[in-house]
Amino acid sequence: MEESYKNVKKSMESVFEEVSKELANLRVGRASPSILEGITVEYYGKRLPLNQVATISTPQPQLLTIQPWDKSIIQEIRKSILTSNLGISPIVEANLIRLPIPPLSEERRKEIIKIGHRIAEEGRVAIREERRKAKEELKRREKEKEISEDNMYQGIEKIQKLTDQFTGEIDETLRNKEKEILEG
Repeated sequence: MEESYKNVKKSMESVFEEVSKELANLRVGRASPSILEGITVEYYGKRLPLNQVATISTPQPQLLTIQPWDKSIIQEIRKSILTSNLGISPIVEANLIRLPIPPLSEERRKEIIKIGHRIAEEGRVAIREERRKAKEELKRREKEKEISEDNMYQGIEKIQKLTDQFTGEIDETLRNKEKEILEG
């Protein structure tokens, strides 16, 4: 039974980590290299993450700079940023790309918060799905007399506490992100 508990806990942890990562990537109006994480660049026939072909830095709170290691791909990086739907216009200057981060409008902040709520709800649904699978496994094992009925109910209770813990952590992460977006 401990094995089942460890497996469901590991699954829920990975769901929580994924939700946290997605929420962290939501743009808040401040320059952060994390907003460029999903961008890939064509480089010698391969698609590579931007941070593997360039140095990304934040010289000012509203500005990102990208300095490619190979100057010949500067236009490719510019094109990748433009097609990424970030809503940021890159400015190419010699061997450097500047990304001025515009302040968010109130309307855009609300849109981003809605996206955050959707991401959090998808995470909560995934965690509840893990709970459902674990409960079915416990019920199956009780039916096959591998565990007692008491053990099954104890396991279900333990899994419910785990579910509550991780959905609470998702809610807390979302609240912090909302606060960051509204203050941004």
